Amino acid sequence: MVLRSCWKSRHKNSGGPAPCWIRPGLVAVLCLCVIQIGCGSGAVGETKNVVQKDAEFDVTYNDTVTSENQTIYAFNHTVSRNKTEGVRVSVLSQLSESPILFVVRQKQAVLSFQVPLILRGLYQRKYPYNHVARTLCQPPTRAASETQYFFVDVSTLSTQGTNYQLRVSRVESFTLQTNKKFTFTASPSQPQYFKYVFPDGVDTVIVKVNSDMNFPCSVMSIQDIQCPVYDLDNNVAFIGMYQTMTKKGAITVQRKDFPSNSFYVVVVVKTEDEACGGPLRFYPLRPDELIDAGNRSKVLDVMVSPAINSEVYVMGMLFCLGIFLSFYLLTLLVAYLLFCPLSTFSSERSLDSVGRSRQESLSSVEEDDYDTLDDIDSDKNIVRTKKYLCVSDLARKDKRVLSKKYQIYFWNIATIAVFYALPVIQLVITYQTVVNVTGNQDICYYNFLCAHPLGALSAFNNILSNLGYVLLGLLFLLIVLKRDIVHNRALVRNSLNALECGIPKHFGLFYAMGTALMMEGLLSACYHVCPNYTNFQFDTSFMYMIAGLCMLKLYQKRHPDINASAYTAYACLAMVIFFSVLGVVFGKGNAAFWIVFSVIHILATLLLSIQLYYMGRWRLDSGILRRMVYIVYTDCIRQCSGPMYIDRMVLLVMGNIVNWSLAAYGLIERPNDFASYLLAIAICNLLLYFAFYIIMKLRSGERIQCLALVYILFTAVVWGFALYFFFQGLSTWQKTPAESREHNRDCILLSFFDDHDIWHFLSSIAMFGSFLVLLTMDDDLDTVQRDKIYVF
Repeated sequence: MVLRSCWKSRHKNSGGPAPCWIRPGLVAVLCLCVIQIGCGSGAVGETKNVVQKDAEFDVTYNDTVTSENQTIYAFNHTVSRNKTEGVRVSVLSQLSESPILFVVRQKQAVLSFQVPLILRGLYQRKYPYNHVARTLCQPPTRAASETQYFFVDVSTLSTQGTNYQLRVSRVESFTLQTNKKFTFTASPSQPQYFKYVFPDGVDTVIVKVNSDMNFPCSVMSIQDIQCPVYDLDNNVAFIGMYQTMTKKGAITVQRKDFPSNSFYVVVVVKTEDEACGGPLRFYPLRPDELIDAGNRSKVLDVMVSPAINSEVYVMGMLFCLGIFLSFYLLTLLVAYLLFCPLSTFSSERSLDSVGRSRQESLSSVEEDDYDTLDDIDSDKNIVRTKKYLCVSDLARKDKRVLSKKYQIYFWNIATIAVFYALPVIQLVITYQTVVNVTGNQDICYYNFLCAHPLGALSAFNNILSNLGYVLLGLLFLLIVLKRDIVHNRALVRNSLNALECGIPKHFGLFYAMGTALMMEGLLSACYHVCPNYTNFQFDTSFMYMIAGLCMLKLYQKRHPDINASAYTAYACLAMVIFFSVLGVVFGKGNAAFWIVFSVIHILATLLLSIQLYYMGRWRLDSGILRRMVYIVYTDCIRQCSGPMYIDRMVLLVMGNIVNWSLAAYGLIERPNDFASYLLAIAICNLLLYFAFYIIMKLRSGERIQCLALVYILFTAVVWGFALYFFFQGLSTWQKTPAESREHNRDCILLSFFDDHDIWHFLSSIAMFGSFLVLLTMDDDLDTVQRDKIYVF
């Protein structure tokens, strides 16, 4: 009965025909009746004065509303199927405790809002806005042209008159044009959205929104053509794809995701800036306290451009494959030029020549350097503490035992790879699914200006560019396998060159390095499925592995008998990865963590230095302090003698200086990117040891063959270019997603690859070249007896 009287009262007071009330639908009628019941100042069912006015576009209406009266503004406009016009309702009112309710009734939608508009921020802080402007959604029409009506109802519960201004206008350039920039202004209470229709022949576009202003923080959203349009800070994330932005925002949109072949570009300015890395506002003293939002208007521009077509995808994939498959062809060519002309192994010396050279050469040490007893072959303390060591002194163990020992490196890393990769793949698939389902593009830190989707993958180009690690890692394994087979055949023939000359050839670490390079490509690809700070360790874990294995291989070359076991090595690398995770989670600005890590870093450097200096002939027990004091007294105070092993001491002193400096830098600066800081420590130590190795090799009278020298120069040049592209920094998960997008840049290679993709290309080639350097740098010693090859 209440609703029936409400209907009769409204129809009577409006003076308008019944069809005007029927058009909005039953829901709107019920809503308006409930509003009238609530607005009555007396008993339920009491009527109030309702006035309907015929209104026009682009006219400002100044009026007053109370609880006793309600005004309805009736508009009509012509809608064409081939042309879309936006309609925008703008309201200005004074701030008051009793807001004015505006209800816009359209053919297929109802939009309502109050003025002042209360928007909530973090911790439910309230921000009032007395100037509100909303764009009406435009449902498609089947007729070629029709006249549509809509009504703006104004009401309030306030018994005192409240003034307001109402203006309804058409939106110029509501439909965006391809490759044409459009500039507009938005604020939290005055969001903007525009329509874009896919032109014929275009299946993918990139929507770019830019601004010269970092703040206020804003959100860009891509939504399907439907009503209502979610264009407020508290509901813009309900549907579609969206991302926060400061100066830059870009979303790639595909036609297949929008059945109507069109979509809305929605831009909303947030009430607060915390989501974009801005300052945190003060907390209100009272829960119901309203905070002055200030001027949060932002000038932006939007442009929609066609994305790449399928031909560019094909060209990108062919380019990637061609680059790395060419290394296979080049390897075959080099192998043919170097080895095929040799019908026999002319580099091998005969048994007689080797025997004569062995008789002519003395031992690696003088006779007075040790007591000529039979136990010299078994007593490690006698052998390893000699002043001058040769490889023959540290290559006494059975080669079959050592071969099995170093093969464990390969089998262990293969096992680690399987158990590490499977959960990683599962996790990143989940990440990508969440992004696709929720539309939240703040989850992943892509270079959105050069992120080309394919299927469910958002940035296929960043994944494809990691193919080089896999292909070149496989190629390195094939090269090592070839060397391994040739060496084993030489051993079967009892070749003395293979048995007693050159650096002892153990290939287990090389196999582990090739496997690590392939896994780096796989895990880097997984990371780039959805790059963010929670999975960055996927991209760096095997980088630590590669750096560690390279250092172990360098040390193994001259110290085959005393190199670390696979279990010890991988346990140390596991500790490095453990600290990497702790640093990512707890390291940002945490002084306690950095103090603990720096102390552990310095202690580990000292312990490793002692281990290397004494060739493992020392014990970490309760008597170590007493022995240290005794050595200091006898060698430094009593007779002030210099170090016995000058070369090793120089290396270790420089290593300690570098590592202590890095520890001090970390403790003082506390870099946000702890994983990269840890990787820098590993790379610095590797480069230091490699430089020391090359210097000592040349100082010992050895030479570097032409092929190895070419590898060194080529690798150095490629590393230089690779690092240049690495430091371009197209995105950074140390900042907010919006701040990260400020670093986004367009593709620079084939309209498909960006700077980071080129880093993938070049770094994979540089790592492959580095491995070849380690593999070939001592080839000049293949015909030199081991008792003439110095240890350093």
